[in-house]
Amino acid sequence: MTVEISARRRREVVDALRRGTVPRSGLDVLAVGLDRLTAAVDAERTAAIDGGAVFKAVRGEYGAGKTFFTRWLAERAKRQGMAAAEVQISETETPLHRLETVYRRVVENLTTEEFAPSALRPVLDSWIFTLEEDVLAGGEIAEEDADALDAAVGVLMERRLGDIGRNAPTFAAAIRGYRAASAASDSVTAEGLAAWLGGQPNVAAGVRRAAGVKGELDHYTALGFLQGLLTVLRDCGHPGLLVVLDEVETLQRMRSDVRDKALNALRQLIDEIDSGRFPGLYLVITATPAFFDGVQGAQRLPPLAQRLATDFTTDPRFDNPRAVQLRLPGFTAAGLRELGGRVRDLFVADLPERDRIVKVVDDAYIGLLADSVTGQLGGKVGIAPRVFLKKFVADVLDRVELHPAFDPRRDYKLTLRAAELTDVERNAAGLAANSVDDIELDLP
Repeated sequence: MTVEISARRRREVVDALRRGTVPRSGLDVLAVGLDRLTAAVDAERTAAIDGGAVFKAVRGEYGAGKTFFTRWLAERAKRQGMAAAEVQISETETPLHRLETVYRRVVENLTTEEFAPSALRPVLDSWIFTLEEDVLAGGEIAEEDADALDAAVGVLMERRLGDIGRNAPTFAAAIRGYRAASAASDSVTAEGLAAWLGGQPNVAAGVRRAAGVKGELDHYTALGFLQGLLTVLRDCGHPGLLVVLDEVETLQRMRSDVRDKALNALRQLIDEIDSGRFPGLYLVITATPAFFDGVQGAQRLPPLAQRLATDFTTDPRFDNPRAVQLRLPGFTAAGLRELGGRVRDLFVADLPERDRIVKVVDDAYIGLLADSVTGQLGGKVGIAPRVFLKKFVADVLDRVELHPAFDPRRDYKLTLRAAELTDVERNAAGLAANSVDDIELDLP
């Protein structure tokens, strides 16, 4: 498989793998085993771009590739002009039952193909610029007539804000204030109102007073703000927004009352999407099977369980990728070897000693290393990719490039230490997180 990727993104991908993390871009080159899902998710993304709304639940055990899959999805969405945001659900930082916090995290992590997080200010400025361009395109007002242009942009803005004003009047008021402050070069007020539009708490009262807005964002107005954000994105050339709520299974560890509120908030989001309230939204949640099937997860709220219900009793080969839940079965041994080959080819793409490295690190060696990592993880190939890729890049490819005499078959022996593994990986490898020397004893 040949995928066009720039030298900068190749470096970013390799650097992330060296650290043992999922890259933020260039993921198509690593997308092993996703061909069967591509047509379905592309169709869903097109539906959102065309003004629909989509909800998708992604299930998989640790190592199945949920984070990789959603970032791959986001990368494809941004290439079609959509904005994207990935939010980690947690009890303290982003509790799902507090939708105002979820909205704030969405804005903080908002990205587009052109802009890194948070892309809200560039999006707002782009929206205002688009309004000016639309007015000038009418041919009735000259660009040099600043007063007439300003008045016409104001009229057009009010027309575009019509739906927003009905559903989230304070959002519309803050945008008016933001435009006025930007036009007056009042950067303090503009920055403050942008922060307020992004759901940030503790915006100065004077800033809010300048736009005629009061209070803070709450659970109920957060949905109206999300509508407003979708409208602004669409008007400035971003036809949709992909939102990923990652690690939803953390709800199972919360207090029962908090968990119940969070489950109900998720049910509410699904119903609002089905009602057509959020045109352009593609909402994806990820969780382990225990969340979807267990009594401490979705099954605790029958209406939610009914909305998420999907039949997974058949062979995974025959799963329906159009269903509300998508199962990621994880890597196979063959898939791990294919992934290693792709990473090697990515690593050597710009190197003058490419042929030497490929000869030393051939497909046969990649297979040996993949089998060795999997063996040390108790034969669980599904959780091997992260460790395999980190070892492959940092311990093998880097050394082969830097030291021409280094032969990994002769000079390298794979070792796994508890400190470099996650809890799941340690359990699979049979390694304790601490040695007896790390246990503190309270001696007299």
